[in-house]
Amino acid sequence: MQEKWSLRLIRIAAIFGLIGTVLGSHMAGTGSYAFRPIHAHILLVGWLSMFAWGVFYKIYQVRASKLITMHGWTAIIGSIGLTTGMWLQFLKPFNINETVALVFYIVGGTILLIAFALFVVVTFLTEKGNKRT
Repeated sequence: MQEKWSLRLIRIAAIFGLIGTVLGSHMAGTGSYAFRPIHAHILLVGWLSMFAWGVFYKIYQVRASKLITMHGWTAIIGSIGLTTGMWLQFLKPFNINETVALVFYIVGGTILLIAFALFVVVTFLTEKGNKRT
């Protein structure tokens, strides 16, 4: 289970990394920095955090496999929700109702906050002195 989540999180991180760098390239090419907050969050929570969590699960043995699953899903859903919500809130691409965009943004961010809290718990449930090979 842990191997699956390690690879899954690293693959999702790679997708976020690609999207983030494409947005950065787009901003540099057009001279418009409207995507700046979305670009930053995609790279920080999508690329960096997901990658770090995936590597953690590769290196350390965790005693609670159900908690790993909960953390993985909240991390993925929260990262997608937060960054999509930011895009909807700040750039208003489809003329979506502001309240709907704000709720999407807040719910995504809250789910991501839960993912970070779950990860704190996961770090205390590692096998003592037992690194994975």
